[in-house]
Amino acid sequence: MDIEKANTEATERMMEAQPVLVGVGKALDVIPGMRENLFLHAGPPITWERASGPMRGAITGALIFEGKAKDEAEAKALVESGEVELEPCHHHQSVGPMAGLTSPSMLVYIVENKTHGNKSYSNLNEGYGKVLRYGAYSDYVLERLHWMNDVLGPTLGDAIEAGGGIDIKALLSEALQMGDEGHNRNKAGSILYLKALAPHVAKVAKDSGTACDVLKAIGDNALAVLNPVMAACKAMADAGHGIEGSTIVSTMARNGTDFGIRVSGLGDRWFAGPVGQPKGLYFPGFTAEDGSGDIGDSTITETAGIGAFAMASAPAIITFVSGTPKDAINTTLEMYEINFAEHKYFTIPPLDFRGTPTGIDIRKVVETGITPRLNTGIAHREAGVGQIGAGLVRPPMEVFEEALVAFAEKYGI
Repeated sequence: MDIEKANTEATERMMEAQPVLVGVGKALDVIPGMRENLFLHAGPPITWERASGPMRGAITGALIFEGKAKDEAEAKALVESGEVELEPCHHHQSVGPMAGLTSPSMLVYIVENKTHGNKSYSNLNEGYGKVLRYGAYSDYVLERLHWMNDVLGPTLGDAIEAGGGIDIKALLSEALQMGDEGHNRNKAGSILYLKALAPHVAKVAKDSGTACDVLKAIGDNALAVLNPVMAACKAMADAGHGIEGSTIVSTMARNGTDFGIRVSGLGDRWFAGPVGQPKGLYFPGFTAEDGSGDIGDSTITETAGIGAFAMASAPAIITFVSGTPKDAINTTLEMYEINFAEHKYFTIPPLDFRGTPTGIDIRKVVETGITPRLNTGIAHREAGVGQIGAGLVRPPMEVFEEALVAFAEKYGI
């Protein structure tokens, strides 16, 4: 067995993947294995009993959205009875930011990797603050979700198809040159996304009022492109998964209780440990004591070589997650120590266009004692409140150690 050769293949497949946003569809119709009673969530598997506050809030809101429950008590009863099932987005070629809740009737983005043929999916982005993915489920949150499903999603789907799809890899490459890092800072990427969509939205919208509302919703949301980016990163990471003998991490995800990884050469087995508490900046009126544990599938961005790994490209992100511009550069430099390759197409201007660190190698993590740096939003620890800040966090070392031991056992090393 040649680990170096396997890791070269895994990272090459990740880098050569060509994720294109091709449309929007109903989750039940397009996500593999989706069922009427199935609700997808971020991170490794979780039960209601072990779920964090924001995860419970998002499950509750999704069940109310689907007309299956009226409040948290009914949501809890449904899940505990087995009438409603919970499974990770990652088990269904999908990803979702923060709680990641995706219900059967929700519209989702469809991304196709034109190089290798695999597809991936993600729900639509609601914006900042009191939103479902942060565990909020007020009347306003639910009304907006219905508008997104009834107006925003269908219009975007028609616009994407009218334009022949959007090359997310090319968009990301350009956004990194414009001050984004692709995870928590997507201002440039969302503007590029709006630019690609605008003429087609104007053409396909049922009237000028609808076109105006859709374009304003995208233009006002600096995270608008995050969900297609996450789906694109999922498609890239999946292309590098399942390579026999590879020690490259192909999934990192959190559910608010557990942080889990999967490794290319170890199949679909999860290695999980307790999530960390993000350190960062809080909205007025909130402190670290109010924050929930780390949560979300958005670490698929770091898995694919962007996000915190590309912070050197985005010094302005420190105004959102705390720190200094020098910290942003040092974060990227540190991540080179634990990654197998440098990306061919995602480059960093302040580092003389050096490729972003790509392909977390569990051997290097354990050897150096350096765990991945991650950007993240911060949800309130209680259901129903929503986002209260943003910051940085690291996963527990134990998951990488456990994965390395399992790798040694599987391959007789």
